[in-house]
This record gives sequence, C-alpha cells and structure tokens, in this order.
Amino acid sequence: MDPKRSCFVKLNDGHFMPVLGLGTVASEVVPKSKATETTKVAIDVGFRHIVAAYVYENEEEVCKAIQEKIADGTVKREGIFYTTKLWSTFFQPKLVRQALERSLKKLQLYYVDLFLIHLPIAVKPGEELLPKDASGKVILETVDLRDTWEALEKCKDAGLTKSIGVSNFNRKLLEMILNKPGFKYKPVCNQVECHPYLNQSKLLEFCKSKDIVLVAYSALGTQRDPNWVDKDSPVLLEDPTLNAIAKKHNRSPGQVALRYQVQRAVVVLAKSFNEKRIKEIFQVFDFELTSEDMKAIDGLNKNYRYIKLAFSADHPCYPFSEEY
Repeated sequence: MDPKRSCFVKLNDGHFMPVLGLGTVASEVVPKSKATETTKVAIDVGFRHIVAAYVYENEEEVCKAIQEKIADGTVKREGIFYTTKLWSTFFQPKLVRQALERSLKKLQLYYVDLFLIHLPIAVKPGEELLPKDASGKVILETVDLRDTWEALEKCKDAGLTKSIGVSNFNRKLLEMILNKPGFKYKPVCNQVECHPYLNQSKLLEFCKSKDIVLVAYSALGTQRDPNWVDKDSPVLLEDPTLNAIAKKHNRSPGQVALRYQVQRAVVVLAKSFNEKRIKEIFQVFDFELTSEDMKAIDGLNKNYRYIKLAFSADHPCYPFSEEY
C-alpha cells in the first residue's frame, strides 16, 4: 500500500489501511455475480480496501473482480488491501491455518492483508456455517480465544497474512488477548457495528488507548436482512438530524454518516450494489462536517444495535452483554 496518500491509517504493525472500505456481504436475494460487478466498479471508482469473509460465500466472485482489475492494469496486487475473516467453525487452533489456506486457494492469492476473527463465538466444526441440533438450536462450542489468536499469529509469521485483528470484540475480550501469556502480536483493529445510533465512543477510546484501530461496519444502518435484523428497527438514513445536515452540505444522509466516522478517525466500511451509490460513497473525502455537525450527530447515539447475534446469547464469550 502507498502510505503517502492521506486516506490511510497506520496500523500498530507498520502496515497501512485505507480509511474507506467496501463491504461485500450480501443478502440471499442478491446474485453472487453481483459481487464481481460491484467490486470492479468500486476499484474503478477508487476503492482499494475490500472486506470479505468465508461466511459471505462470495469470495471467489469478489476476487475474480480483483484479478480482472490487476490484469487490465487498473491496480497492482500490492495496491489492494484485502481483508478476510475466520469463521466460527474454524476456531480450533489446528483448523485456523487450514481455513486461511482454503480462502487463499479460492482467491488465487498468496497472502491477504488482514485476517480477522469474525466473531468471538465458536460453533461446532464442519461444513455447515451454523450447524444446528434436532431442535433447531445452533451448536455452540467453547474454544479458548487466546489459543485461536496464537494460531493467527502463526499465520502472520508464515506470511499468509500481513496483519491480524478481531471483529465484534468488547473491551473484556480484547483485554483477554492483550494479557495473554506469550502474547506476540497486538490486534491491529477491532471491526464492530458502529453508526450514529451506536457510536461506540467508549470502545473507540479504549481501542485508541491500545493503538488498535476501530473499523465500523453497518455504518449506514443495515440492509435489513430478516435473518439478522429486526424488521421494526429504526431506519438510520431517515433520521431528521442526518437529513438536515445532509441538506446543509448538499450531500446525502449516507455520505454524512460515513464522513462522521472518518472525522472520528474510525475506518469505515460501506456496501452497495448500485453503481451510482458506490461513486457517491467515495465522495466522503470531498467535504467536511463542522464541529456543530459532529456534536449533533454524537447526540443521536442511543446504543441501538442492529446486529444482535441472538443465536449466541448464551455463549460465555457473547460480546454484547457488556456496556462496551
């Protein structure tokens, strides 16, 4: 990555991460081919940070776009910051490297830029993403996350990933990793749900104190996928305050929500399968919110979480029972 551009943050291991990333998760109704098309458009627009995951089941399609953009000279491999995530069925230490190598084979890449623990919740190993028992309940497992983390450290040492981090971790879980005996590498980031209704101010301050970058997903609310999100949840982009600020700057509410995170030194992810919106997202660097705007958006916080991971609420590592 080229660190000379201002749209990057320096990670605690010396690598650089673009502050704006493209999320690639899609609901079941979106054809997988859309992931290829969208990623190509995003790279053409200027996105260089692509966030994928094993559980999204579209990594091959995403990487097809990357390979095509490398082949046509739009970008070089080292110009892309590619993130993938370790799914919950692979938390046993012996499975971690296998999982990453499996992704790399699909991706036709020699390494990824960032490898994250997707959730702090282990489930039964196997090919099913969410294995269930006869009663339909997800089969949870208890794996020591410190052992899983050590396996990620070995992946970094082997050159399979440049950086390692976590996702959906609260303060207590982060401290467990940071206080691990024989601890070798600090997580470079913690990717969490973060938007004006859940601004994560306390977790952000804690992460900053430990030189861990906070990465925001669902920064525009969510796609309201009924598998994960309550259909009656509030629609962030219809918020009157966001809309008033957007009108003042001649921007969209989505651009304002994203710019809010950029000005808080939060790396922000956004996703869309619409070419016009993808171009609009990338324009967050073209304007600035005032201190009054930022204060007004801060005031929207209600600690409202769209993604509750209810299937794992009984797990000892369930991350959302703590304040942060």
